[in-house]
Amino acid sequence: MSKPTDLQHDLERSLPAIASISTSFSQSQGFSPYCYFSPEKRKAISDVRRTFCLFVTFDLLFISLLWIIELNTKDGIQKNLENEIIKYSFKTSFFDIFVLAFFRFFVLLLAYAIVKLRHWWVIAITTLVSSAFLIVKVILSELLTKGAFGYLLPIVSFVIAWLETWFLDFKVLTQEAEEERWYLAAQAVASRSPLLYPRALSEGQFYSPPESFAGSDNESDEEGAGRNALTAQEKEYVRQGKEAMEVVDQILAQEENWKFEKNNASDFGDVVYTFEIPFHGKTFILKAFLQCSAETVYQEVILQPEKMILWNRTVAACQILQRVEDNTIVSYDVAAGAAGGVISPRDFVNVRRIERRRDRYISSGMSTTHSLKPPLSKYVRGENGPGGFIVLKCPSNPRVCTFIWILNTDLK
Repeated sequence: MSKPTDLQHDLERSLPAIASISTSFSQSQGFSPYCYFSPEKRKAISDVRRTFCLFVTFDLLFISLLWIIELNTKDGIQKNLENEIIKYSFKTSFFDIFVLAFFRFFVLLLAYAIVKLRHWWVIAITTLVSSAFLIVKVILSELLTKGAFGYLLPIVSFVIAWLETWFLDFKVLTQEAEEERWYLAAQAVASRSPLLYPRALSEGQFYSPPESFAGSDNESDEEGAGRNALTAQEKEYVRQGKEAMEVVDQILAQEENWKFEKNNASDFGDVVYTFEIPFHGKTFILKAFLQCSAETVYQEVILQPEKMILWNRTVAACQILQRVEDNTIVSYDVAAGAAGGVISPRDFVNVRRIERRRDRYISSGMSTTHSLKPPLSKYVRGENGPGGFIVLKCPSNPRVCTFIWILNTDLK
């Protein structure tokens, strides 16, 4: 069963990624992962962690404000402070709820703002202590006889303590772990030479498929097959790659029938379309203008798919399993989970066909199977229909290009 809403969400999440490609390439023709710094070096504290610290500060200030309001009765603040602090009574005083809020404030800021811990055990302790104390106080105390504040202060303190726990566990730690994973993946790509192509500096320095012209695809494939005899399985990969390429060409030829869905609020004019393909269903199409040459995008994005993890955070891993012949490869991709683990990671085995044409570069693909990557229990095996990347050259300005991403996926 197809899930177009999830697909559109994933594609919209990739709009900033396309802008990232454009910015990176326009600043430098070399796409070096060494320009990425670790999360610790990029900022002293992450944005989401800073928001958490502000929320902890709000906890203390809000409880303090409620306590001050409760003290400011007809007897006056000074008299009530004396009764609640100097003549403290567990059953009648609100002072201990303020101290409990200060305890959370001090311990949490010490742990997550100063020491910068990346574990939940500290907030687990503060929440456990707060919950246990408040439950005991509500049961044994006489606060409920004091009117509204007898109910309000314990309930607010209890709720805020658990909101802090939720925010840290599901927002702060999850997002920082994702940033760390992305950084480590980038470093892994930087520390090893690409599996398919050594580097991308000039056409003479890396392997590239031969240029394909209309009516010449068969001939170039026959020459590749002649140099290295293909097995039956490899011939099937080639056939699947050609099939995906034919569908992609048909989609491109019917651009006037694409249905507009969404555009990105940027100067680059990124637009998302949909298109119904017979036997394959709804297909999502992302079209973007990039401020870099088509050749650069071809070398870095199409010829080196392992680098996808550097500009597309929805991808956790990409590996080349087999180079079948000049134009065909088989790859293994892992899509990262989302929504704090609610959406589990997916993996895909794809056959890709790469072609160079006079006015464009194309990488088409679709799902296939491979003996090196059988389905794994830790991933949901997704299926990709015909789709891929297209880089259109600009006849009037070789320093810019149009990038088209066609996506047809069944997430299972």
